[in-house]
Amino acid sequence: MSFLNKIFGSSDQEDKESNIEPKYNSLTNEDQLEEINTISFEKPIVIFKHSTRCSISRFVLKRFDEAYNFSDSEMHWYLLDLLNYREISNELASRYAVMHQSPQILIIRNGKAIYNASHDAIDVTELKQFIG
Repeated sequence: MSFLNKIFGSSDQEDKESNIEPKYNSLTNEDQLEEINTISFEKPIVIFKHSTRCSISRFVLKRFDEAYNFSDSEMHWYLLDLLNYREISNELASRYAVMHQSPQILIIRNGKAIYNASHDAIDVTELKQFIG
């Protein structure tokens, strides 16, 4: 709840939206990278690397989250908080040979990074090509 909502209250719609389950899994442990590799042989994995201190990253994440409409059977989405888990970001860069950016998405398929985009090039409609 935002500062102004704490003072003035929030609408019923805002309360309902805040109770919605997130569409993503939090990436908080390097051990999850093995799970990601395994799942990537069944369906694509999206990893969204986000800096919580960056307004651009916050804007891009919000836009991405609002547009993301894939089911778990089509694709899995992981969110990586770069400030708290930078070592995981470093491992992603090393493991998948992708230069670090923020914000950035990686698509992992069959154990390899097959796509990445950063900043305003992050577009949910681009993900459709990886389904199926």
